[in-house]
Amino acid sequence: MSRIGKKPVAVPSGVTATIDGKTVKAKGPKGELSFVLNEDVDAKMTDDGILVEPRNKSKTARSLWGMSRTQILNILNGVSAGFEKKLDINGVGYRAQMKGKDLQLALGFSHDVVYEVPEGITVACPKPTEIVVTGIDKQAVGQVAAEIRKYRSPEPYKGKGVKYSDEFIFRKEGKKK
Repeated sequence: MSRIGKKPVAVPSGVTATIDGKTVKAKGPKGELSFVLNEDVDAKMTDDGILVEPRNKSKTARSLWGMSRTQILNILNGVSAGFEKKLDINGVGYRAQMKGKDLQLALGFSHDVVYEVPEGITVACPKPTEIVVTGIDKQAVGQVAAEIRKYRSPEPYKGKGVKYSDEFIFRKEGKKK
């Protein structure tokens, strides 16, 4: 039994959720999102919220049960509050700034890296060493943050690079004489 899947998903205030066949749609103040359920999982509206149940007792149905509930929770949270990832830049001369809709990164290369921000995602640079990625789709926000981090991952000796603000970098001791 899925511990997560058994719990109903409460619909936040200001959000309208509808189930149309296998599609769960949510509309809120931030926007509109939908999620298509797998054929091994069913969802229905109850007084407590949206209840997700497996269609049978197969392993795939039980595997998709908790994941489907979490995806529905993510779309409901996304249209009501949205998601945010913060990145920190460490290193001498490393900085970020917005050039129109694109993010320009100076990460120690011979050229500046220009990252085109996809639709539905907002990137801001409150400080030259801080990047804030926001949006309503949790997967897209995480993907954009991962792509920005990938340009210069933090290294373990000096900690230089782009890291998540809540990430801890294990530091290594350098060479000894």
